[in-house]
Amino acid sequence: MNTCLISCTLPLPAKYRTTDILSFHARDAQGIAETVTVDRLQKGIIWQGSPACLTIQFLSQCAEVRLNIDYPSISINTDKLPELAVRMLGLNQPIDRFEGSVSQHPQLANLINRQTGLRVPIAASAFEALSWAITGQHISVAAAISLRRKLIQLAGLQHSGGLYCYPDALHIANLRIIDLRQIGFSQNKAQTLLTVSQLIVSGDLELHNHQKEPPVKQISQQLLKIRGIGPWTVNYVSLRGYGCLNSSLHGDSAVRRGLQILMSYVEPPNEDQTRRWLENFSPWRALVAAHLWLLTSITE
Repeated sequence: MNTCLISCTLPLPAKYRTTDILSFHARDAQGIAETVTVDRLQKGIIWQGSPACLTIQFLSQCAEVRLNIDYPSISINTDKLPELAVRMLGLNQPIDRFEGSVSQHPQLANLINRQTGLRVPIAASAFEALSWAITGQHISVAAAISLRRKLIQLAGLQHSGGLYCYPDALHIANLRIIDLRQIGFSQNKAQTLLTVSQLIVSGDLELHNHQKEPPVKQISQQLLKIRGIGPWTVNYVSLRGYGCLNSSLHGDSAVRRGLQILMSYVEPPNEDQTRRWLENFSPWRALVAAHLWLLTSITE
């Protein structure tokens, strides 16, 4: 088999929280597309049209990143691997500036001190974040994980090492609504997923995966015009797809629950109350939301 291996090494800041990254990718216990150990992530992805296995090995002061590509194209771009790893590991997130900006906040400061160094793990591509957000709309996390697994298996893209690869827009666009319905997608979700995939393939929707500063506002406006995509989905994609730390996740139930715990409210605040509270922390609203997510997972 024609394969290609490219690699790079990235320095890690002091007290880097590898567990946050690993936990994000360990959501599916069956591990058909990702395998996680105490210090390593392996993930099946599509790299420039080819099945590939991404391995990130965490050492004490650095991360060794390898990408094993099946049937690589002759024009494969090796420079994109460090950019991908930096985004996925949150190494371009200005955590120190954020933590300094909230160090005097009466409620949030103690939480941040307990969870210092927290970064937001980013998906391998904006399309993965978008398709996951569509898949997870209005269902439990467990149900969304199961549906995601079935989608990956339906696409059937497998690396020679054994892991399934998360499908790209091209492979999703080739599916039929009946295929998606048979694995558990609702009619509306199936149509939305196929619509965005087909728009990407046709070039009518550009996610700008490989730009250092993609036009996220423009992309968000385009997404909001698509039936089945609302503000929560767009904000999630802005965060998990592009690392936009000012995304407002006020519509997320776990964020509202975390705010309830932090502020000792009797009931979780509604979306509008949560939105107004998060506005106080612009341009770091998504990082605040990430701390509230973690608070929820710790206390429940």
